[in-house]
Amino acid sequence: MCKYILIMSLLILSINAEERPNILFAIADDMSHAACFGDAWVNTPNLDRLAKEGILFEHAFVSNPKCGPSRASTLGGRHFWQMQEAAIHWSQWPSKIKIYTDILAENGYHVGYTGKGWGPGRYNNVREHNPAGKAWNKIKNEAPTKLISTTDYAANFKEFLNEKKADQPFCFWYGAKEPHRAYTKGSGVKSGLNPASVKVPAYYPDHPEVRSDLLDYALEINWFDHHLGLIVKHLEEIGELDNTIIIAFSDNGAPFPRIKGQIYDDDIHLPMIARWGKVHKGGDVVKDFVSNIDLGPTFLEAAGIAIPAEMSGKSFLDIFHANKSGYINPARNFVCVGRENHDLGREGDKGYPVRAIRTEKFLYIRNFAEDSWPSGNPETGFTNIDSSPTKNLILELHEKGNSKYFNYTMAKRPKEELFRVDQDSDCVHNLANNPEYSAIKEKLWKQLSDKLKATNDPRMGSNPDVFDEYEYVGKERAKHSWEAYEKKTFKKQTY
Repeated sequence: MCKYILIMSLLILSINAEERPNILFAIADDMSHAACFGDAWVNTPNLDRLAKEGILFEHAFVSNPKCGPSRASTLGGRHFWQMQEAAIHWSQWPSKIKIYTDILAENGYHVGYTGKGWGPGRYNNVREHNPAGKAWNKIKNEAPTKLISTTDYAANFKEFLNEKKADQPFCFWYGAKEPHRAYTKGSGVKSGLNPASVKVPAYYPDHPEVRSDLLDYALEINWFDHHLGLIVKHLEEIGELDNTIIIAFSDNGAPFPRIKGQIYDDDIHLPMIARWGKVHKGGDVVKDFVSNIDLGPTFLEAAGIAIPAEMSGKSFLDIFHANKSGYINPARNFVCVGRENHDLGREGDKGYPVRAIRTEKFLYIRNFAEDSWPSGNPETGFTNIDSSPTKNLILELHEKGNSKYFNYTMAKRPKEELFRVDQDSDCVHNLANNPEYSAIKEKLWKQLSDKLKATNDPRMGSNPDVFDEYEYVGKERAKHSWEAYEKKTFKKQTY
């Protein structure tokens, strides 16, 4: 192992400006599914190609299951609880945190993004441009539906490349706005996608409305994949494909009840693919646990740049160089995740604090406010769940006396949850009170709490309420907040 580390260090030190790899980070907005991960009802030929030519990560996770804090963690290379104001949704960007895009730019990289960078939140009072880089969004195209973004991601990428200097490496953030809601209802079926092909999770009713809703979502994943294919094709045409590290991932899971914004596997455990043809032969399926907080350190190490000590993420450059499947580093066998204040709509507009640890077999969840509503209060319409036909159907069934799916998606939760994810991937059978698992539960809580303390999580320290003290900068406060509800100016979200 020491010999391997020495060789790796020498390799990195020998990297010169002309040999530094390009970096392409393709991030979908709210995507839990891809065909190469077994979701046959989604059409992703370009993600599938990258998986065959690169690495498919079986255990890739995000630090926080919501757009803003997740994207902040990616940029900062830190657990979301270490991102100060950016630990919450609709936040003010912190002014002093080092991020990988800035570091690469300072070291000669041409840095930019198209579509959605970091957000939602406010940054222009502390930064010249979005933390993801300078925006390239001027070129438009025709989208498949009226609600899909008209930003021509691939054409803007080409324009970005035209602006870089000869032999200058680039770092580009392809931030699709898909498959974020809203959707054109029925667009998936209308496009020819087959409702019978959909795998409906156990926490939803198997109903035509749900199947159609999932296909509307699938259509937008297909659009993300389409532009990714155009970008990869252009890299191939200009001879830069193999010298480009490509990571395809998502910020969080699908915009459906019990997924987006929640701490279950379909929202934290997401499809991730990596390709670097110059170094890795392709075709590997890796079991190492990786997180979005590991991306920045990986990019920096690949570029021969020192990783800041403040970054708690760990580079997985060794996985590229290993050129094999399975576990590369057996010690990389768990991740810790969590959430704090996401969306408004609880008493006092406070968050719903959660921390969790995921291992190969188990997901242990600690809910710190079990007396609160995890998805927002009923009075304000469960505002931490995006409006959708699926949400409407679950509420309608609940009103008619069938509360099975309401209990899965919107009801209050116990202090502890434990799921055997290798047997229960939908996380519907809570084993926390099963005496057979008491020792495992205690072990996981100790492992989780030790990690949180070691990384200075305020939730475990003397100021756990700091996350509710950070400024919320979204315009939703005027109409969707608890404050608006009390003032009788509240407007319920509808689909």
